[in-house]
Amino acid sequence: MTRKAHILLVDDDPTENLILRALIRKVSNIEIELHYCQTMEGALAFLRSGKPVSMILLDNRLQPQLDFRETVPALRHQGYIGPIGVISASLADAYFQNLEEYGADFRIDKAEIDPTAIDFILREYLPQA
Repeated sequence: MTRKAHILLVDDDPTENLILRALIRKVSNIEIELHYCQTMEGALAFLRSGKPVSMILLDNRLQPQLDFRETVPALRHQGYIGPIGVISASLADAYFQNLEEYGADFRIDKAEIDPTAIDFILREYLPQA
């Protein structure tokens, strides 16, 4: 039986959705359904809809919130308890060192996201089927 993961991508740049969708097609050992929301409001509504979400990949900077320090707690407050990964074009800011304090599980640079990284993240953070 093939494992299935439902990933919710929250990113205000629709190009990131297209890029991740293309990379996900190259991951062969798990079936991945990618859901996409461009805003936090959309992501919170998606979570309220009751559709399955195995993991959230969240862009560090979304408008109108400043960064993950506001958005991750909002997702947790909505009741989401699964893994949340923060993606960013730069992980150099010191506040990334306190990622877990805000409820995020991991961080990854957008330049590092490839099929191997996606496979590793899924094996690391999702329970085995």
